[in-house]
Amino acid sequence: MTIEPGSPAPAFDMPTDGGGRIRSADLIGRSVVLYFYPKADTPGCTTEAQDFTALAEDFTAANTVVIGVSRDAVKALDRFKTKRELGVILASDDEGSVTEAFGVWGEKTLYGRVYMGIERAAFLIDAGGLVRQVWRKVSVKGHAQAVLDAVRLL
Repeated sequence: MTIEPGSPAPAFDMPTDGGGRIRSADLIGRSVVLYFYPKADTPGCTTEAQDFTALAEDFTAANTVVIGVSRDAVKALDRFKTKRELGVILASDDEGSVTEAFGVWGEKTLYGRVYMGIERAAFLIDAGGLVRQVWRKVSVKGHAQAVLDAVRLL
C-alpha cells in the first residue's frame, strides 16, 4: 500500500513507552508526525530521535504531536528513551499492523543479505486526519528540521 498526500491517514492504536497508548482518534484537532525507524538505540535511529527531541518544543508550539514508531517491544522503547533522554513519544507496532498500513514494511538488503524491515519514513498528518506530506527513504541529517518546516506551512 502506498500512502500519498491528500489521502486519509490509516487509523492506529499502539502501546507507547511508559505504559501508555496512542490512538489516532484521540489526536483529531492536532497535527501528527509519524516517523518510522528500523530499530531502537541504533546509530541512525538514535540521531533521528535526538533531532526530533531537540525540536520538541517547536513541534508542541505548532500543535503537533511527534511519534516515533518501530516494531521494538515497549521495554526496549523505555530503555531507549531513558538512555538517550528522548522527548518524543515512542510507539511499539509489535504486531506490524501500522507499519504495513503505512506501507513502510518490506524487503531490505544489507551487505547482500535480504530481510524484512522498516523503511525509514515519515508522514505529516493534518488536524483533520489527512496525510499532507510523505518522506520516504529518509536521510537522517536535517530530516527533523525539514519536517518542522513543513509543519509550519500547514
